[in-house]
Amino acid sequence: MNEHKNIFVVGLNDFNRERLETLRGAERYRFLGVIEPEAVYDTELFDIGAMLDEATARLEAFDGTIDAIVGYMDFPVSTMLPILCERFGTRSTSLESLLKCEHKYWSRRVQREVIPDHIPAFTAFDPFDDEAMTHIGEAGLYFPFFVKPIKSSGSRLGFRIDTPEDFYHAIAQLRDSIGTIADPFNTVLKHAHLPPEIAAVDGHFCMAEEIIGGWQCTVEGYVFEGEVLSYGIVDSLRYPQVLSFFHYRYPSGLPENIQATMVKLTDTIMTHIGYDNAAFNVEYFWDEVQGRIWLLEINTRISQSHCDLFEKVDGVSNQQVTIDLGLGQRPDMPRRKGEFPIAAKFFHRVFFTDAVVTRVPTDAELAELLADFPGCQIAIQVEEGQRLSSLPEQDTYSFALAHVYLGAATAEQLLADYDQLVARLTFEFDEIQG
Repeated sequence: MNEHKNIFVVGLNDFNRERLETLRGAERYRFLGVIEPEAVYDTELFDIGAMLDEATARLEAFDGTIDAIVGYMDFPVSTMLPILCERFGTRSTSLESLLKCEHKYWSRRVQREVIPDHIPAFTAFDPFDDEAMTHIGEAGLYFPFFVKPIKSSGSRLGFRIDTPEDFYHAIAQLRDSIGTIADPFNTVLKHAHLPPEIAAVDGHFCMAEEIIGGWQCTVEGYVFEGEVLSYGIVDSLRYPQVLSFFHYRYPSGLPENIQATMVKLTDTIMTHIGYDNAAFNVEYFWDEVQGRIWLLEINTRISQSHCDLFEKVDGVSNQQVTIDLGLGQRPDMPRRKGEFPIAAKFFHRVFFTDAVVTRVPTDAELAELLADFPGCQIAIQVEEGQRLSSLPEQDTYSFALAHVYLGAATAEQLLADYDQLVARLTFEFDEIQG
C-alpha cells in the first residue's frame, strides 16, 4: 500500500524542493510540480486561463491520490490555488476570502469595517478616466499620495505622487502597462462571486492612498478551522536615507505591546474576512512619532524570504505551515528551537543607475565564507557579463547583487558578521552609471 502523501506544488522550483525535503515528515511526502516554475517566476506575462487548464489536465491525468495543492508565490499562483483546490477537493481558503486580501480596494473596504483607525484614507479610480485626479480630490485625498494598481505584482507600477505632473506621468505608465496584471486578474475575478460595488472595480482600476510609513514589519501566521494564530514577527529594515531594504530580521525588535497590538489586529481582520485553512503574512508600519500602527497589506501565503530565518531561530522553515494546512492538519511550528537566537536575510546592494557585471565571487571564495561563518548562506543574484538593468523585480534605487542569510547570538553580532562577510564578497563592474 502506498503510504506517501502526494503534494502538488504550483511552480515548484529547486529552491523550494530542497527546503521542502528537509521538513518534518518529508519522508512520507512526495512533492510534485504542477506548472513549470519559469511560467510564474521568470515572466511578467501570465495567461491564467491557459495555466488553469494545464494544471487541471495534469492533475486529472495523475494516477494516484491528490492530497494537497499548495504554492509559495504571490500572483498568479496564490489566486489559482483556491480554484484548483475546490476543483480537486483539497484544503484551501475560499476564492472570495482570498480576494478580500489581494483585491486592494475590496481589502481596504473590509479592513475599514473593523479596524478603521489603522488604515490610510483611500479611493479607487480608473486610470483611463481623464477626470481621475478630480475624483481623487473629491474623495478627500491631497498631495502627497500613493498610487498602485488594485492588483499589483511586487512593487511594479507603484508611484508616489507629489504634484499633478507626477500623477500624469504615472497615468501614462499605468495606461501602457496595467493590462499585463489586469487581464489575468480579471480572469480570476470571473471565477468569484463579487458584490456589485466590487465587481465594478476590475483589474484595470487603481488605488490612491494616503502616504503611511514608520518601522515596517510582517506578522506571519495562519488560520486553521477558524482559529487565527500568529507565530512570528519579522522586521523589515531599510538602508539609511533610501527606501531599499537592507535586511529582514527575526525575531522582531519592536516593543512587546506594539507586537501584541499587531497580533490582535491580525486576528480581528483575518476573522472578519473569513480567511481559513491557509497561511498569510500581514505587513504593518509602526509610526512611533504619531503613535499609530498602520496595516499596509495582507499577503495570502508565507514569505519565502523568511524561510531560513524561521529555520535558524525556531528550528523549522515556515514552509511547514503551508504543507500541514494543505493536508488538513493543524500546524505545529516549534518556537526558539533553532541554532541561533537571531537571524537575518541581508540584501547586498549597489546604488547605481546601471552597470555591467565583470566579476562575481568564485566558488572557492564562497566556500571559504561558508566555512568561516557557520550557518551562512549566500545566493548570488547576478552573472558575469550581465547588465544590472536586466535584473527582474528590483526597486527604483538599487540592484541586489546577493542575498546573505546569517544567524548570530545578538543583533550587534549579526551586523558585525555581515560587515566582515560582505567586505570579502568581491564584485566588479564596468560602464557604471551612478
